[in-house]
Amino acid sequence: MPTRTVKQTRAEVVYNAIRSEVLSARVPPGTKMKLADYSERFDVSLSVVREAMSRLAEQGLLQANPQRGFATLPLSATDLRELTRARVLIETATLRESIANGDLMWEAQVVAAHHRLAATPMFLEDAVPNLDFVDVHGAFHVALLAGSGNGHLESIATSLRVRAELYLAWSRFLGDDPNRDTAGEHRELAELTVARRADEATDALARHIQRTADSLADYARTVGNGE
Repeated sequence: MPTRTVKQTRAEVVYNAIRSEVLSARVPPGTKMKLADYSERFDVSLSVVREAMSRLAEQGLLQANPQRGFATLPLSATDLRELTRARVLIETATLRESIANGDLMWEAQVVAAHHRLAATPMFLEDAVPNLDFVDVHGAFHVALLAGSGNGHLESIATSLRVRAELYLAWSRFLGDDPNRDTAGEHRELAELTVARRADEATDALARHIQRTADSLADYARTVGNGE
């Protein structure tokens, strides 16, 4: 039993370290991941590294290639543009449903989710991404849409947002938008949503999603994936 606990702890350390490197673009898009390098660095077996990378591949943060191991996802301007368009269409429609159908409990959940988000720093020391922020940020966006009463819409919206999580993270490190007030955008979204101002809230959400894509689009074109 003690041996199993140590193994789980090491696997979690390796998983979090690789996740942090991928989200901060310290491993550039389209890079082949060398299991042996991570095995040596963390003094763990190849199976522990493979387990960590498999988890990340399941979350859409790495690409699993049969017989070729793992790689970071390529950065495609076309995919970014299409994914952003899909998110805007689905998430704004679902938010409008939430505002129309959500009850007082839903409002409280939105306020609480925003409070947690506002209290969670985006970065740790030395510009290391705060993995807690990634999770809390996702929970805030889920909360915004959770009053819709339509599980299908919410499920599609969440799957698209999860698919965009890597682009969102890359936009903070590879994008060009130094004057962006992300915290202000989240605050505006929460306030407009709870105030039931559907047109303004959905417009704010569309701009919030689009701005992330815009900040990354130029970089995507410069690395040769702007087809």
